[in-house]
Amino acid sequence: MELMSILFVAILVENYVFMQYLGLCPFLGVSKKLETAMGMSFAVIFVMVLASAATWPINKYILVENNLEYLQTLIFILVIASLVQLVETFLKKYVKSLYKSLGIYLPLITTNCIVLGAVVLNADRSYTFMESMANSVGGGLGFMLAMFMFSGLRSKIDEANIPKFFEGLPITLVAAGLTAISFQGFMGVADNLFK
Repeated sequence: MELMSILFVAILVENYVFMQYLGLCPFLGVSKKLETAMGMSFAVIFVMVLASAATWPINKYILVENNLEYLQTLIFILVIASLVQLVETFLKKYVKSLYKSLGIYLPLITTNCIVLGAVVLNADRSYTFMESMANSVGGGLGFMLAMFMFSGLRSKIDEANIPKFFEGLPITLVAAGLTAISFQGFMGVADNLFK
């Protein structure tokens, strides 16, 4: 039940995009088309889960055991960068269309604060390995939900008659803000649901 609670909270209550404002660069940059939004989401989920699986033992058995917690951010970024390079190489070789459509945003996963935020949160909360995995999967699914919702919303905005001064980034930011407000409704749900 604890793992389900962590998963649910990561998806809706503490959604990295709408509640913690992490990962906004790919969220705003790649959410114009559903195909690229989903491709980026799967890449982020893959990197986030692998990064959590790789950093958890490094943090627990090397950094914490030797009082080297101050190196967490550096080590975590190195692990994430290596995993992103692996994903980028795979996509470039086997899924060229997705690789081209993601463009510059794919290497930006390396510095994407949503991936780093997940592994740092796992370490800060002293999650077990399975709790870290639940948080990472939930965080990735929350990112995918945000990308999916916002991609649909942006396609509707593109078809709408928007006043000239709201076109482009202004209406995109207003829509993102209103969507984030809607996630505030989940704040009290998790407390009562998993008691």
